[in-house]
Amino acid sequence: MDRSHAPVQVVIDCADPASLVSFWAEALAPRGYAVPAPPGGFADWPAFLLAQGVPGERWNDASALEAEGQPRIFLQRVDEPKTGKNRVHVDLLGGGGPSVPLDTQRERVAAEVARLEALGATRLAEHTDLGVHWVTMQDPEGNEFCV
Repeated sequence: MDRSHAPVQVVIDCADPASLVSFWAEALAPRGYAVPAPPGGFADWPAFLLAQGVPGERWNDASALEAEGQPRIFLQRVDEPKTGKNRVHVDLLGGGGPSVPLDTQRERVAAEVARLEALGATRLAEHTDLGVHWVTMQDPEGNEFCV
């Protein structure tokens, strides 16, 4: 995907972008997301960053995930720890929405939650409201998201 054409980017603040991008790459792989190749034909990101003169201690300042036709996910290192609930979160739409029977939604959500727990996510709470079933979770750094 040509990053210059991504119409929207969602940014996740974190302590360790390299570690967290691994979690989100696996979590979002079924939706087509992956870490993009470095620009300019470089073999890998370290080679690109070295060629750009970026000091090694800054190589883990950021990372990203992209999927054709989807918002870019950008993970950036911040010094301050997470202290409260996210004001914006990722919703993986695991159940299929109100047009899908609740029993089917519960089955789909349960399967996705189990997969994400195996990757390091933590289950917080289960909800059903207005014909939709979902589970709130946290990624390995405590950022909330929904399935």
